[in-house]
Formats: sequence, C-alpha cells, structure tokens
Amino acid sequence: MSDGTARADTAVSPAATSTVRRTRRQRRPTGAPPPLPRRIAITTTAWLALAAISVTGAFLVSERTPWRAALDRVSTWMLQQLATVRTPWLTHAANGINTVGLGWAPVIGVIVVLLTMAFRRWRHLLVLLLCLFFLEIVVNWIYNGLSRPRPFGVPIIGRWDGYSAPSAPTAALTFFLMGAVYCLAVPGRPRSWAKAGAAAVVALFCLARLYLAVDHPDDIVFGVALGVAVPLAAFRFFTPNEVFPVVYRRGRTAHVDVTGRRGAAIRKAVQHQLGLTVLEVRLVGLASSAGSTPLRLTVEGDPDQYLFAKLYTRGHVRADRWYKLWRTILHGALEDEHPFTSVLQLTQYEDYALRLLRDSGVRTAAPYGIVEITPEREYLLVTEFFAGAVEIGEAEVDDNIIDQGLLLVRKLWDAGIAHRDIKPGNLMVRDGQLLLIDVAFVQIRPSPWRQAVDLGNMMLVLAVRTDPARVYRRALNHFTPDELAEAFAATRGVASPTQLRGLLKRDPRDLLSEFRALAPPRRPIALQRWGTRRVVLAATVIAATVIALWVGVNAFKPAAALGAYPPACGTGPSMILSAQAVPSAAKLPCIAALPSGWTVLTTDIGNGQARFWLDSDRAGPRAVTITLTARCDTSGALRVPSDQPGAARFDRPLSLQPRFTLVRMYTFAGGCVTYQFSFVTGAAPSLAIPLDAAIAFEPRSVLVGHIGRTEDLALCGRGARCPG
Repeated sequence: MSDGTARADTAVSPAATSTVRRTRRQRRPTGAPPPLPRRIAITTTAWLALAAISVTGAFLVSERTPWRAALDRVSTWMLQQLATVRTPWLTHAANGINTVGLGWAPVIGVIVVLLTMAFRRWRHLLVLLLCLFFLEIVVNWIYNGLSRPRPFGVPIIGRWDGYSAPSAPTAALTFFLMGAVYCLAVPGRPRSWAKAGAAAVVALFCLARLYLAVDHPDDIVFGVALGVAVPLAAFRFFTPNEVFPVVYRRGRTAHVDVTGRRGAAIRKAVQHQLGLTVLEVRLVGLASSAGSTPLRLTVEGDPDQYLFAKLYTRGHVRADRWYKLWRTILHGALEDEHPFTSVLQLTQYEDYALRLLRDSGVRTAAPYGIVEITPEREYLLVTEFFAGAVEIGEAEVDDNIIDQGLLLVRKLWDAGIAHRDIKPGNLMVRDGQLLLIDVAFVQIRPSPWRQAVDLGNMMLVLAVRTDPARVYRRALNHFTPDELAEAFAATRGVASPTQLRGLLKRDPRDLLSEFRALAPPRRPIALQRWGTRRVVLAATVIAATVIALWVGVNAFKPAAALGAYPPACGTGPSMILSAQAVPSAAKLPCIAALPSGWTVLTTDIGNGQARFWLDSDRAGPRAVTITLTARCDTSGALRVPSDQPGAARFDRPLSLQPRFTLVRMYTFAGGCVTYQFSFVTGAAPSLAIPLDAAIAFEPRSVLVGHIGRTEDLALCGRGARCPG
C-alpha cells in the first residue's frame, strides 16, 4: 500500500475542542407554545366561519317557510332600493359587466393554471386544482340542495342560469382571482395590492348582479364566502409563505425564509434546547442543496464559532415522497427506497447516520443535536461546521485525496452502508483531509448495486479533477478489478446525482468510457426494473391524471350552466324558475307523468327560455327536446287541432323515414312551447303519442298565487306587475 494510502487509512479525527459557550438548557413546559407556533390567520378563521354560517343558515332557513319568506322579503327590499336608480346607461353597463364576468371567469382560471405551470409552482397548482374540485362538489351539493328561485318582487333584467343559491358565477370569479393572488403574487406589498384589485373586481361584479336583480344579496355573500374561504384556507395551510414562497428570482423551492419569525424562533430554540446562543443565522451552500435549507449559525464563544445546521420542514418530506414515487415509476426499483413518514423521522435518521458513520471511521461532521422549531413540522439538525473547507471541485486533488476518497468507499462497504449521493457538493477538502457531508440518504445494508454505484460515482468525481487512469491505478490498492468493473457497469444515467452528471457533460473527455476501457469487460447492469409495485403505481398515476384532466376541463366551464331539476307539475322551485325565465308566458310546460321507458335527461333554465330533454329506451337519447320561449316562428308549419286547452298547435313534419323528426309548437298568450322530436333510425313515430298526456301546461296564475300566499311577494311578469 502506498504512502498516500497509509496516510489516508487513519481513524476519523475527533472534533476540534469546542470553544462555544453553553448556557443551561430549558425544557418547554406542558402547554407552552413551541418556538414557532403554527397559526392560522384571523382572516382565514373569519372567512371559514362565514362560509360555515352561510351553509348552515341557508339550509336551516330553507326548511322553514316563515324564515325563508322573511329572508326573501329583506332581499326584495334591498333589490328594490337598487332598482329605483336604474337608468338605460347604468343597465347597459351592468349587463356588460355581468357578461364579461360570466365569460372571463374560466379564462382567468386557465391563465392562472398556465402561468403557475410556466413558473413550475407545482404544489400551488396541485392545491389550486384540488380546491377547484372540492369547490365544484360543494357548490353543486348546496345548489341542488337549496334549489332556490331567483328574486321576487323586482324585475330581473340581466342574464342568469339556474337556481340562485349560492351565486355560482360569483363564487367562480372570486375563486379564480384568489388563485391568481396566491399562485402568482409575491407575498407582501404586491400581494396586498393584488388582493385589493381582486376585491374591487369582485365587488363591481357583485354590484352589477344586484343591480340587475339576478341574485339575492345573501346568495352573493354566500358565493363570495365560498370563493374566498376554500382557497384561502388551503393555500395558507398547504403552501405557507415561509415554506413555499412565491418568488421570481432563481433558486430552489426547498430553501425557506429564515428571517423574521422563523429566524427569531431558531435563535430561541437553539438557546433553550442546546444551550447555545446564536448570534447570526445565514443561508449557505444553497447551490448543491435541494432537500433541506442549509444554514450557518454563528454561536457565542471565545472566540465566536460557526456551526452548520439543516432545517427540515414538512415540505421537504413531501418532496422526498413525490421524488421517490416518480423515480419508481420512471426507473423501477433502483434500490429499496422508502420515503420518510415525518419530518422528525428524517431528522432523527440523519443524526443517527452521522453518529454511525463516525463510529465507522468516516470523517464527517460531529452532531450537536436536534432542535424542535414547530412540532411535527419543522426541525433543525445542528452539526459541526467545516470552517475553511472547500468543495472537492475547487480543491487540488492529489494522490492522497484520491486515496482518501477510495478508502471512504471501502469503509462504507465494510460497514454495510451506502451514501447514495456521492457528488462534488458532498465532498469537502480541508488541510489535506477529505470530509463527507449530507448523509440524509444513507442506507444501511444496501443492495450490492447501490454500493457499486457509490464506488463508480466517487471515481468519477475524482477523475473530473485528475484523470481516469490515475484514479483507476490508485483504486486497485483498495478494490479488485472485478469490483471496479461492476462499479462502472452499474454507474450510468440517473444512477449519478444531477450535479455530477452536469460536470460529466461539460467535460470534453468521456470519463465513463475511459474507466470502462480500463476495467475488465462486463455487461451493463440494467437500470429499468419492472415489478408489481411499479406497474400499479404507474397505472394509478395515469388514471388519476386522466380523472384530474376530465374534472379540470369540466370545472373550467362557465359556472352558470349548472342545470336544474325537471319541472314537475305543481309549485316546485323548477316551475317557479321557469316562470321567471319567461315572465310573459301565460302557461308553463311541466311533466305530469312520463310513460314507461321515458326519462328526463337534463334541464336547463335561464333568462329567456326553459328547456328539458327526454330520453327513451326505444326512441333513443334526446328523443324529444321541449323548450319554453316568449315567441316562436310558425311560418311554414301546419295548424292542427290542439290537444292543450287555450293553446294553438302547429306541426312542421320534417321526416318520417328512416328517422322520425318533427317540430311541434304550441302558442298562447306571451309564450310558445316547442317540441323537437328526433328519434333514432327505425323507431316508430307512434312512440310520440303517449307524450301528449305526459306533458301538461300549467297556468302561470297558479304560481303567482302560490308566491303571493307563501312569500307575500310578487312573481314578476304576467299577472303580477312589479315596480322597477
């Protein structure tokens, strides 16, 4: 063994005599807050409370007619006050604002998603889409559960669709603007201005809809509360500014802000739990750190000393979990990689790994202990700081350093350990000694393949600063030729860390090929390893992606098109809504009793028309479309005897064979009902006969009288005049 090897084969040197000044450690009493308490802002709590109160109150009121009538009367009074100031130009402006809000809300959502993807804020994007999915479910549930008609007692002069509660267009616009604020605006003054701008846009949109009387005032509040509370709570809980800041400078998202409250908490926690007085907290080594926030602590001593610390948060653990999941899908079981389940487990494991490596004779940092910042969320691992050390990529690499690097791997092998992240950023040189850092991914009793990769990566790191032949010659003092051949059969592609792969690409030499030429021939070891776990994970991710895309596309559709229940004859919400859709119509089509084999597919009620579609097991889907409008064009149609009292019937046959198609129109005072028959090929035209009795026409006066008795309000339109 050479002299250089002899010098390298020494036990790990003890940590330098510490001159840091320690104070008495303090235990946190039961019930006392941690150094950095996890808190939810008062505004978040207030919005959540408002949303909860709105939901609970709406359902309670809807179940009790006197309460509902009282609320409707208050709503009508407020809308009537706004109706007194209606002018042609104000109405034109309000309709323009309403139309723009309805049309641009989904466009804003798409733009926010695209920009969030462009800036690679994947966590913000995931939170946004999950919130959208949740909000869609909640709004649909409340919407169908309440089935509240539009306002009474005041003419509705704007565009609307479906039921009123909650105001779905208001909730959608508010949600997407909140998404823009928390995905794109930088915390601080820019975000405050963005919030003010979003609030102004929402307020203008809400005021326009109230002016047009398309929504009840409490439904507007309901929609805003849901549109704010859901994204606000989610973004503040899952993407806190301190851990996942929105920034436009270059840098890794793993690095959290250590100023302000967190900086003060670090100082306090280190003093209480380790007895060390921290004078300064500074970020260090960010370029080569992606799984934690590396810090240099200046602690009080004689003289003052530096300590190294790694801040781990829950975000780092989640990132590690997703990283390993993605590697499993892309490359199979490269090694037995299991994600950490908690921040504390990750921190404890690295502290244990440091002690194990030092016991094995590996030169690495001496641990000082673990500091709790926020229970279960943030922990700090404090270790020795290698003052004066430089990365191996900036140091002079001689035979002694080469031997130390090779001997380090041999010690890892002998102890049954794999580092799994051998790269220039994790190898430091100080006073002719090679030091190993960043041991968070150390694996105990790893696979032989992983051990071979450690050797290959170490030799590549050393060769970047020297040459392959020299490193290979020195390696023969520690490893057999077969072991070296195995190392370079295993080391390729993603088996090497990203930093090392970048250096190899920039090096004009093909270092890997040169090493393989020096080692005995051996077939490359396959990186792709298929197994049940990989297949199941890949299939699950693909299925989840497809479902997410489907849900996302539907969620970005205009919020107004939520549909309604079929208009069954009587005084139900859908019949009242149909009367509000065409206020001039003296009669309203309704479903009396559908014949066997016929079902209602869907219903769409909005200002100007009410429409529903009928499916048949023999005539096919959408076999009949029934539409109520204020008027219709009967030119070219044949007038025939009517089966509906008080209505004139017109038929326009289009085709009997091979498909039955027919347009039938019933006209009456202030309205027209159109039947559009479109049967599948081969279906008998006689299937349309039972529908004559299935669809009835209900007089509008029945609904006007019902609203007058139950609400003491007017159902504006024919038979009930309203001011404004």
